[in-house]
Amino acid sequence: MNKKFIEIAFIGGSGLYEIDALENIIEKDINTPFGKPSDKVITGTINGTKCAFLSRHARGHTVNPSEINQRANIYALKSLGVNQIVSFTASGSLKDEIKPKDFVIPDQIFDRTKNRPSTFFEKGIVAHVSMSQPFCERIRDLIHKSVHELGISHHHYGTYVCIEGPQFSTKAESEVNRQAGFSIVGMTLFPEAKLAREAEICYANISLITDYDVWKEGNEVTNNSVIKTVAMNIENSRKVIRNLIEKLSLREIKCTCKDSLKTSLMTSPDKVISSSYYKNISLLIDKYYKNSCP
Repeated sequence: MNKKFIEIAFIGGSGLYEIDALENIIEKDINTPFGKPSDKVITGTINGTKCAFLSRHARGHTVNPSEINQRANIYALKSLGVNQIVSFTASGSLKDEIKPKDFVIPDQIFDRTKNRPSTFFEKGIVAHVSMSQPFCERIRDLIHKSVHELGISHHHYGTYVCIEGPQFSTKAESEVNRQAGFSIVGMTLFPEAKLAREAEICYANISLITDYDVWKEGNEVTNNSVIKTVAMNIENSRKVIRNLIEKLSLREIKCTCKDSLKTSLMTSPDKVISSSYYKNISLLIDKYYKNSCP
């Protein structure tokens, strides 16, 4: 790995606003062509390995799911050299066997959001990245090994359905999601996962189960119940980070995530050169178009 850059990043969801094991901390206030990230990016080391941390909702939880500037978040991490992201999200269970305090490592995602910019490529530049496997299988396997070693109750597969929020689901919505076969429900993985793929960053998620959404009689989700269960999950999350970071730092990246734009960029180089939007995404596409730039 290139030691000049910070290649590993963690994105924290509800309740996970800092990493306690992080040393040599530097907070970076980053501007991007897409605006400001949710919060300052915190960089440092864990057991000597450089990494970055970004609070998705900002410290103090001031950014609601629809307001998260996902493009700025992913772009900011990419600008630091990040090529691997593990995200944490608080999620509701849609299945009896997935219980509160369990961890889920989803392998699929379904989008039910309505109002979110979902791509870096627009205004004259077009790319169609493959999302058939939305999460990096290499990182998913490393997460699975970590949670198994730590003895955390978990599920290695599942489909995360992303709703707009910030309101919880209605009972009708929850039942439709269950009938569709979805495993867990949350408000933040889309478009984060798709943007990471466009940025050629290996990305996987750990969903921390806080509740049974609203489908299970007598166990309907409330904000108080979520907060209480999140607090129980945070210590396990920190244990996973400490265990996982060494695995991430030692493994060579051989998956296709790092080359996802290679056959996905549709716009010809001549058109890219003349586009006023090029400067906004040069960080993402220079390796393919830099020889054609003026």
